[in-house]
Amino acid sequence: IFQPIIQSESTLRVTYVVIGLKSSLELNIQALFVLYYTYIDYNEYDMSKFEPCSYKRHGAYFLLILFTLFFLLGFVGNVLVLWVIVCGVRLKSMTDVCLLNLAVADLLLVCTLPFLAHQAWDQWRCGDAMCKLVLGIYNIVFYCGIFFICLMSIDRYLAIVHAIYAMRARTRSYGMIAAGVTWMAGFLASFPDNLFLQEECMEFRHFWRVFSVFKMNVMGLFVPLLIMGFCYSQILWRLMSSQTSKKQAIRLVLIVVIVFFCCWVPYNIASFFKALELLGVYTECASSQAIVLALQVTQAVSYSHSCLNPILYVFVGGKFKKHLIRLINQSPCKMCRFIKVLLPQDRARGSVYSQTSSLDERSTAV
Repeated sequence: IFQPIIQSESTLRVTYVVIGLKSSLELNIQALFVLYYTYIDYNEYDMSKFEPCSYKRHGAYFLLILFTLFFLLGFVGNVLVLWVIVCGVRLKSMTDVCLLNLAVADLLLVCTLPFLAHQAWDQWRCGDAMCKLVLGIYNIVFYCGIFFICLMSIDRYLAIVHAIYAMRARTRSYGMIAAGVTWMAGFLASFPDNLFLQEECMEFRHFWRVFSVFKMNVMGLFVPLLIMGFCYSQILWRLMSSQTSKKQAIRLVLIVVIVFFCCWVPYNIASFFKALELLGVYTECASSQAIVLALQVTQAVSYSHSCLNPILYVFVGGKFKKHLIRLINQSPCKMCRFIKVLLPQDRARGSVYSQTSSLDERSTAV
């Protein structure tokens, strides 16, 4: 047994004493001899390397304003989508079911932003139970929102590329089944993260943090990009080969892919470097501080996607805008009529939502 003994402040004298254990009926402890003395002069070493790394709250006031703005825009936009789909469109096709569930997932996600805004401004003061509830909802709807975007891509692919053959598959019943499977897939994908919230073992938590980051890179970025890349490439090929002019629709398809790429790729890259830091690849304090700052900025950018989804997938559709204006005119709330001023003009009639809806009507007529 080696026992260190500190004998001065500026000089550390470590004395290792070997203690032999002698056992018969009772233990007799006897020190045998002193091995050696070691002297370390701390003035010869840079002790700043051993100081704990401090993390500053960069732009806490800015993040508070940004999260509040995202919450207001996302809440209003997604509530309008739910209002129109439930009261106006009334779930006539698989497209409507996908849009409804995407709006629900985005709405739940933006409802967690006030809590995250408070955490960015100050320490978490809502208790452990509320923390687990908010983060649990966030983890589930995070994957569900991305999976519903993939489902929307598949639905658009079937509606435009295989319009006649997909008539029976793109019904409301199959849409509800697909939505249920998507919610279950999002729950299963978030299960390790929610399990990590309950885990107290530090080594186990460290493993799950690294695993969760790599899982998010694969299931939250690479797989959706592959699905969207295949579906929208086929859609673009069909639109470009058609005789009618589809420039607005092609432009919207490109915008959907570019917005998804810009919102989620930076956050996944920053999370990947965080995983490398947890694995010990990056150990410098400056690198750790840069990764934390990058995560704060890119995560805020990724939250904006929940505000842009209603615009990209719904608001630019002429049919949706017609239902929204009708509901606003029928509503007794006069303040709601100001929303008509904020709606896009009729020039954006080439949305894929309008095309899929018109295809549904044509398929029904056929």
